[in-house]
Amino acid sequence: MNQYFYIDSEGKQKGTFSPESLKNEAIKRETLVWTQGMEQWVRADEVPELQFIFSDAPGATYTQAVPPSAGATFTHGNAAVQPMPKTYMMESILATILPFILCGCIFSLLGIVGIVNASKVEQLYRSGAYAEAEEASRQAKLWAKVAMWIGIIGAILTILLIVGIIMFVGFAGIGTALSAA
Repeated sequence: MNQYFYIDSEGKQKGTFSPESLKNEAIKRETLVWTQGMEQWVRADEVPELQFIFSDAPGATYTQAVPPSAGATFTHGNAAVQPMPKTYMMESILATILPFILCGCIFSLLGIVGIVNASKVEQLYRSGAYAEAEEASRQAKLWAKVAMWIGIIGAILTILLIVGIIMFVGFAGIGTALSAA
């Protein structure tokens, strides 16, 4: 069973609470909650495990989501729990595949290293290896950027090559026309 933190009406973080004890805290549908494994704070009524709390409560309006601050730690019993670092999976995939498809740049496949590191982040985080999860996240971000820049440079070189070929063919055509005259 997950242990949850929540943001009270004064904007202060409270926690940890089991789902049953959250019901005693009289949280509302729009109350922001977070538990280990979540990337950001979400409304309590968006968490399936907490739906039983609102079975008889009337609907409420949305306020404002406040993501956990970078580097913030939360307590769970005696242990410090950090929010999961960003995986950079989508960025790594796009930075790897798009340049390869658009300009045939084989070196953009170095982004696969970013994909591999991105896939490690959640597993390391869930096993409690927070420092290793942070490092995998940092590596995923680095290799996504490397693949992106390789793709940008490859696209620029491809455009320059096409322009050069067009100019060469154009100048060759002019030279042929002049020599025929």
